[in-house]
Amino acid sequence: MLAVAKGANLALMFFLELGVLVAVGYWGFTLSAPLAVRILAGLGAPVAFGTLWGLFAAANGARFKLHGLARAVFEIAWFGGGAAALVASGLVTSGVVFAGLYIVNGILRLVWHQV
Repeated sequence: MLAVAKGANLALMFFLELGVLVAVGYWGFTLSAPLAVRILAGLGAPVAFGTLWGLFAAANGARFKLHGLARAVFEIAWFGGGAAALVASGLVTSGVVFAGLYIVNGILRLVWHQV
């Protein structure tokens, strides 16, 4: 049973990672700016966030893999950025739920040594 819960927690982490990319893309496309800026932000923000994740936090392929406090700060900023993007887009409840899911996921990953 615990193995299933641990697997579900890792799956949640993956879906939260994807959620950040969707959230920042949605934020970019919903800006009250000219169309060209919205397209640039809507496509560019997920690319920028994905590049940062790939460089510093990807499980098996990070070029500059972070550990310990640096990893924690990076994750909080990255997932916090996704939650903030939802709030900035007007999806306040979604942003709060997203942040809450990340907090629970992070605590469980620490307790279960999944970090």
